[in-house]
Amino acid sequence: MDFTTADLCDAYPDLVQVAAPGFREFGARSKFSGRIDTVQVFEDNDLVRRVLESSGQGRVLVVDGGGSLRCALVGGRLASLAQASGWAGLVINGSVRDSAELSQVAIGIRALGTVPRRSGKDGKGKRGGSVVFGGVNFSPGRFLYADEDGILLAERDLLA
Repeated sequence: MDFTTADLCDAYPDLVQVAAPGFREFGARSKFSGRIDTVQVFEDNDLVRRVLESSGQGRVLVVDGGGSLRCALVGGRLASLAQASGWAGLVINGSVRDSAELSQVAIGIRALGTVPRRSGKDGKGKRGGSVVFGGVNFSPGRFLYADEDGILLAERDLLA
């Protein structure tokens, strides 16, 4: 994967949207990209688990957890499941846990922070559709690029 978000911003200034800073790195890969899939949940990660059980095919799962910092939506087990299922990365508008384990999983993970409390398991939430946070609209099918400098979105694959 040979890109930097800074170079993509310079090369495609009219084609990229830049997410607001504030997301922390947790996975073993600081650089990742892929087509977006989305889920919207609140303090319940059952739907996140079900999606991560499906074949990721190099996609990035964007999880809108409403910005909650009260419980974690992803931990070591779900991150390992995401890697095994072929997901390139996770962007979570919420918290994670098991940060030491996450640092060993070979995918990209961005989240707002950590908290040790696990989430509910009621299966509430919605898959697909646009979610808005970080000042940008994450829509299924768009492309996400992340590295040490930030997160970008584009309507098409800028690396093709």
